[in-house]
Amino acid sequence: MRFPVSLYVSMVKYLMAEKFRGAARFPLVLMLEPTHRCNLACSGCGRIREYAQTLNQEMTLEECLRSVDEAGAPVVTITGGEPLLYTHVRELVREVLRRGKHMYFCTNGLLLEESLDGFEPSSHFTWNVHFDGTEKVHDMIIGRQGGFQKALAGVLAAKRAGFRVSTNTTVYRESSVNDIARLFEQLTEAGVDGILVAPGFSYEDVTRDVFLHTRRDIEDKFREIKTWGRRYPIMSNPLYLDFLTGNKPLHCTPWGNPTRNSQGWKSPCYLITDTHYPTFERLMASTDWDHYVSGEDERCSQCMVHCGYEPSVVLNMGLRDLVRMIRWNMYV
Repeated sequence: MRFPVSLYVSMVKYLMAEKFRGAARFPLVLMLEPTHRCNLACSGCGRIREYAQTLNQEMTLEECLRSVDEAGAPVVTITGGEPLLYTHVRELVREVLRRGKHMYFCTNGLLLEESLDGFEPSSHFTWNVHFDGTEKVHDMIIGRQGGFQKALAGVLAAKRAGFRVSTNTTVYRESSVNDIARLFEQLTEAGVDGILVAPGFSYEDVTRDVFLHTRRDIEDKFREIKTWGRRYPIMSNPLYLDFLTGNKPLHCTPWGNPTRNSQGWKSPCYLITDTHYPTFERLMASTDWDHYVSGEDERCSQCMVHCGYEPSVVLNMGLRDLVRMIRWNMYV
């Protein structure tokens, strides 16, 4: 299966509880950024530019755990920056898992192999390692020769140690579909449990030409990628991939995956920063969600990034789509 059964059980129980209490908006995944420090300066990274003045700040362990409790989401994605540089990373992982959450730990993989001893395998815990192409392409994007092989060594070591490992690939304007296919073949041979693939979009502080600019750019790239579901363990669900190729309407739900970092709760979404709020309650009450969901904001006009749209797949799924998702998860 592409995802553990326990994740489905947790998600269904959570959705039923939220619907029962009549909640109109509620998060599915908390994007937690305990630190923005990083050991790379990738060309497509907005965090090291947007938060250049506060890179050395980090959330306390207590702030992180309070944020997990505030949001209440069944899934927590630990990201950054490079979260393996976070001072209390082991305690954070242990305490979040103790709360019964499912965790995806996003890392560039450079520190993964030597860090494994401090963590324990669990069906609730998945390393998520970033690869943006085969060795030459990836090393060029991250600006570090040997970075691909170091990250791949970390993936192989984690699999040998019994961990779940997924990967994340961002498709840029100059990304070659053939190169991505070769990468996915290599990752599949390495035994990864899942491959997340999504189009890259410009952050407000990154306006370089590496990003996809129009929906046509995205449709052209993903028309072939969406056919690979049986060849590779792709985690990007088929309904979202249909949306990327213009075959299914979806509405962005930025409140579905709130982001918390050292500056507060980031509003309105993972990419756009209009302000930060001190509490999750303030974020939900003070953000004009209808404005962003409507697509009226010009910054949202071309955005199709997965963390805004995949929640709408879950929240608006009909019976036919549900059956399709079950078959997809079981590689049928």
